Amino acid sequence: MRILVTGGAGFIGSALVRHLICNTAHEVLNLDKLTYAGNLESLTSIADNSRYEFVQADIVDQSTVSTLLKRFQPHAIMHLAAESHVDRSIDGPSDFIQTNIVGTYSLLEAARAYWQGLAEPKKSAFRFHHISTDEVYGDLHGVYDLFTETTPYAPSSPYSASKAASDHLVRAWHRTYGLPVLLTNCSNNYGPYHFPEKLIPLVILNALAGKPLPVYGNGQQVRDWLFVDDHARALLKVVTEGAVGETYNIGGHNEQKNIEVVHAICSLLEELAPNNKPQGFARFADLITFVKDRPGHDLRYAIDAGKIERELGWVPEETFETGLRKTVQWYLDNRQWCRRVQDGSYQGERLGSTDIKDLLA
Repeated sequence: MRILVTGGAGFIGSALVRHLICNTAHEVLNLDKLTYAGNLESLTSIADNSRYEFVQADIVDQSTVSTLLKRFQPHAIMHLAAESHVDRSIDGPSDFIQTNIVGTYSLLEAARAYWQGLAEPKKSAFRFHHISTDEVYGDLHGVYDLFTETTPYAPSSPYSASKAASDHLVRAWHRTYGLPVLLTNCSNNYGPYHFPEKLIPLVILNALAGKPLPVYGNGQQVRDWLFVDDHARALLKVVTEGAVGETYNIGGHNEQKNIEVVHAICSLLEELAPNNKPQGFARFADLITFVKDRPGHDLRYAIDAGKIERELGWVPEETFETGLRKTVQWYLDNRQWCRRVQDGSYQGERLGSTDIKDLLA
């Protein structure tokens, strides 16, 4: 297959691209705007592969996307490009509306025109896979309730509201125009190459630097944690075997309170990096600092991933304990990647990029 991946330089996108290149024979065109969260250094291991190409472009630019579709002739589009940090959406929602809603609309229109121009059997085989989040469901108040594919939407933040809107657009394009779509809603991802503004990498790097480990409110917020490589395997399963028009929830079966996650990281650092302990502190956990909770903070997310297990045979390979150990060790082993992200120098690299002007000439 030829697969166009949008947002393939982001955290989940780069994991998917690496999985596709390293574990399949598929060809990949990675389209990414390269905002602050897009990091081509996460793709250096596959950047020179003959089955991989990167193009820097914005999904809002429908004409450019149409040109790429015409040239690359993909069998599937896997749409991950999105603004995704809740705190940033609270401080400045405009980018989230533009990329997540307007960008998805533009991509859908380009994909619809491309798909309608295909001859059979390519037209019937084409897939548009939209990757979304469990945050569109709001939060769960019961201890045992789980998000299912039919849980009503109740987004709490500008980020989750923009993703909910994009989900609705994708379903509308399927029902109105017949575009063959698939949707997935995933729980919190973690793993290597995660941008340090998110909880797990932030705690790891702050602890190693002797900085405070900020925990919102009382730290009792519950999340279902999914190792990013498990997610990449699930996404490939869905795009190749999923039923058109269906939604699949993807979760890690790993519910943890935020404060439990922070303590687990501190314990692993005590074991794996005892010589990095900050001066003046007996334990890494002594750096934990409770800060004012974010506005509209959801209390609990938890995914029922039974459908994807029953219908497609996917289950996560990593437990939270094994995945977190691999994650902490990766950050210890890749301090140069971390430093370049923290000082911003990673944004000066454009590895393996195709100049968009060459494509439009």
